[in-house]
Amino acid sequence: MPDAQATLGALLRRPYEYLQTKVYGGLAARGFPDIRPAHSSLLRYIRPEGSRVVDLAERAQITKQSMAYLVGDLESLGYVTVVPDPDDGRAKRVVLTPRGQAVWATLIELSQTLEDHCGALIGAADMATLRRILQDLSQALGPRD
Repeated sequence: MPDAQATLGALLRRPYEYLQTKVYGGLAARGFPDIRPAHSSLLRYIRPEGSRVVDLAERAQITKQSMAYLVGDLESLGYVTVVPDPDDGRAKRVVLTPRGQAVWATLIELSQTLEDHCGALIGAADMATLRRILQDLSQALGPRD
Protein backbone atom coordinates (compact mmCIF):
# COMPACT_ATOMS: atom_id res chain seq x y z
CA MET A 1 0.00 0.00 0.00
CA PRO A 2 1.48 3.38 -0.95
CA ASP A 3 2.25 5.68 2.00
CA ALA A 4 -0.28 8.24 0.72
CA GLN A 5 -3.02 5.66 1.38
CA ALA A 6 -1.58 4.20 4.57
CA THR A 7 -3.62 4.74 7.70
CA LEU A 8 -2.14 6.50 10.69
CA GLY A 9 -2.19 3.17 12.49
CA ALA A 10 -0.14 1.55 9.74
CA LEU A 11 2.35 4.42 9.77
CA LEU A 12 2.76 4.13 13.56
CA ARG A 13 2.83 0.32 13.54
CA ARG A 14 5.96 -0.17 11.41
CA PRO A 15 8.25 1.96 13.62
CA TYR A 16 6.71 0.41 16.74
CA GLU A 17 7.30 -3.13 15.48
CA TYR A 18 10.89 -2.22 14.56
CA LEU A 19 11.53 -0.77 18.03
CA GLN A 20 9.87 -3.73 19.74
CA THR A 21 11.95 -6.27 17.81
CA LYS A 22 15.19 -4.42 18.52
CA VAL A 23 14.44 -3.74 22.19
CA TYR A 24 13.47 -7.32 23.02
CA GLY A 25 16.41 -8.66 21.02
CA GLY A 26 18.61 -6.31 23.02
CA LEU A 27 17.15 -7.62 26.27
CA ALA A 28 18.15 -11.15 25.34
CA ALA A 29 21.68 -9.99 24.61
CA ARG A 30 21.79 -8.24 28.01
CA GLY A 31 20.90 -11.31 30.03
CA PHE A 32 17.11 -11.24 29.94
CA PRO A 33 16.30 -13.87 27.25
CA ASP A 34 13.09 -14.93 29.01
CA ILE A 35 11.35 -11.55 28.62
CA ARG A 36 8.93 -11.51 25.69
CA PRO A 37 6.98 -8.67 24.08
CA ALA A 38 3.80 -9.99 25.75
CA HIS A 39 5.35 -9.10 29.11
CA SER A 40 5.22 -5.44 28.11
CA SER A 41 1.52 -5.45 29.03
CA LEU A 42 2.63 -5.69 32.64
CA LEU A 43 6.01 -3.94 32.54
CA ARG A 44 4.62 -0.89 30.73
CA TYR A 45 1.92 -0.22 33.34
CA ILE A 46 3.30 -1.32 36.70
CA ARG A 47 3.76 1.55 39.13
CA PRO A 48 6.94 2.02 41.17
CA GLU A 49 5.04 1.14 44.37
CA GLY A 50 3.43 -1.86 42.66
CA SER A 51 -0.01 -2.37 41.15
CA ARG A 52 -3.02 -4.58 41.61
CA VAL A 53 -3.71 -7.14 38.87
CA VAL A 54 -7.10 -5.59 38.13
CA ASP A 55 -5.50 -2.16 37.62
CA LEU A 56 -2.77 -3.57 35.39
CA ALA A 57 -5.35 -5.41 33.30
CA GLU A 58 -7.47 -2.29 32.94
CA ARG A 59 -4.51 -0.14 31.86
CA ALA A 60 -3.30 -2.80 29.42
CA GLN A 61 -6.84 -3.38 28.16
CA ILE A 62 -6.67 -7.15 28.67
CA THR A 63 -8.67 -9.50 30.88
CA LYS A 64 -7.80 -10.02 34.53
CA GLN A 65 -7.16 -13.67 33.70
CA SER A 66 -4.63 -12.76 31.00
CA MET A 67 -2.86 -10.35 33.34
CA ALA A 68 -2.85 -12.94 36.12
CA TYR A 69 -1.16 -15.33 33.69
CA LEU A 70 1.53 -12.73 32.92
CA VAL A 71 2.00 -12.05 36.63
CA GLY A 72 2.41 -15.78 37.30
CA ASP A 73 4.89 -16.11 34.45
CA LEU A 74 6.99 -13.13 35.54
CA GLU A 75 6.79 -14.24 39.17
CA SER A 76 8.11 -17.71 38.28
CA LEU A 77 10.96 -16.04 36.37
CA GLY A 78 11.82 -13.83 39.35
CA TYR A 79 10.83 -10.44 37.92
CA VAL A 80 7.83 -9.70 40.15
CA THR A 81 6.48 -10.76 43.48
CA VAL A 82 2.93 -10.61 44.82
CA VAL A 83 2.46 -9.06 48.26
CA PRO A 84 -0.51 -7.92 50.35
CA ASP A 85 -1.80 -4.51 49.29
CA PRO A 86 -1.17 -2.12 52.21
CA ASP A 87 -4.19 -0.02 51.13
CA ASP A 88 -6.64 -2.94 50.95
CA GLY A 89 -6.20 -6.01 53.14
CA ARG A 90 -8.24 -8.15 50.73
CA ALA A 91 -6.16 -7.28 47.66
CA LYS A 92 -2.71 -8.23 46.42
CA ARG A 93 -0.13 -5.98 44.83
CA VAL A 94 2.35 -6.94 42.11
CA VAL A 95 5.80 -5.45 42.79
CA LEU A 96 8.98 -5.54 40.72
CA THR A 97 11.82 -7.51 42.28
CA PRO A 98 15.39 -6.22 41.95
CA ARG A 99 15.64 -8.33 38.77
CA GLY A 100 12.39 -6.78 37.54
CA GLN A 101 13.73 -3.30 38.25
CA ALA A 102 16.89 -4.20 36.32
CA VAL A 103 14.92 -5.36 33.28
CA TRP A 104 12.76 -2.24 33.45
CA ALA A 105 15.83 0.02 33.54
CA THR A 106 17.34 -1.94 30.64
CA LEU A 107 14.13 -1.52 28.63
CA ILE A 108 14.29 2.24 29.12
CA GLU A 109 17.98 2.34 28.19
CA LEU A 110 17.47 0.25 25.06
CA SER A 111 14.47 2.36 24.06
CA GLN A 112 16.53 5.54 24.32
CA THR A 113 19.37 4.00 22.31
CA LEU A 114 16.92 3.03 19.57
CA GLU A 115 15.27 6.44 19.62
CA ASP A 116 18.73 7.96 19.11
CA HIS A 117 19.32 5.50 16.25
CA CYS A 118 16.04 6.52 14.61
CA GLY A 119 17.07 10.14 15.05
CA ALA A 120 20.26 9.36 13.15
CA LEU A 121 18.19 7.81 10.35
CA ILE A 122 15.83 10.75 9.83
CA GLY A 123 17.80 13.55 11.46
CA ALA A 124 17.78 14.77 15.03
CA ALA A 125 15.55 17.74 14.24
CA ASP A 126 12.89 15.58 12.55
CA MET A 127 13.06 13.10 15.41
CA ALA A 128 12.54 15.89 17.94
CA THR A 129 9.60 17.16 15.88
CA LEU A 130 8.11 13.66 15.66
CA ARG A 131 8.44 13.20 19.41
CA ARG A 132 6.82 16.58 20.09
CA ILE A 133 3.95 15.87 17.69
CA LEU A 134 3.30 12.45 19.22
CA GLN A 135 3.39 13.95 22.74
CA ASP A 136 0.96 16.69 21.66
CA LEU A 137 -1.36 14.14 20.05
CA SER A 138 -1.25 11.90 23.10
CA GLN A 139 -2.07 14.81 25.38
CA ALA A 140 -4.86 16.05 23.07
CA LEU A 141 -6.46 12.61 23.13
CA GLY A 142 -6.83 12.95 26.88
CA PRO A 143 -6.41 10.39 29.61
CA ARG A 144 -6.98 6.73 28.89
CA ASP A 145 -10.38 5.48 29.95
